[in-house]
Amino acid sequence: MKIWIGCDHAGYERKQEVIALLKERQLEVEDCGCNGERADYPVIAKAVGTAVASHPGDMGILICGTGIGMSIAANKIRGIRASLCADAFSTKYTRLHNDANVMCMGARTLGSGATAMGGPCAYPHS
Repeated sequence: MKIWIGCDHAGYERKQEVIALLKERQLEVEDCGCNGERADYPVIAKAVGTAVASHPGDMGILICGTGIGMSIAANKIRGIRASLCADAFSTKYTRLHNDANVMCMGARTLGSGATAMGGPCAYPHS
């Protein structure tokens, strides 16, 4: 399983934290941008969403200022079930009960400790 990850400019620092955490857990990560430059969230959401939809079993993580824009944009892609996750309970149950394959986070709304929630890859679909 590969984790496709992307962010807009508001989520760049948080994305770097998440990538480090995922690699520490020995997960394969593919960075779809941005690299700190100004970026439009729908472009990044499309890149991650298209990759996840094209690779069954893979997961995605999207990060913007609030996570709302990314989740709206990603859910327009056929086969994507993106969910805004702001706490460990929601993160776990959006995967277990809704089979979410893309986790969206708000860099401006979550503390750095929230990146350790594990994301959708921590929970199998039941």
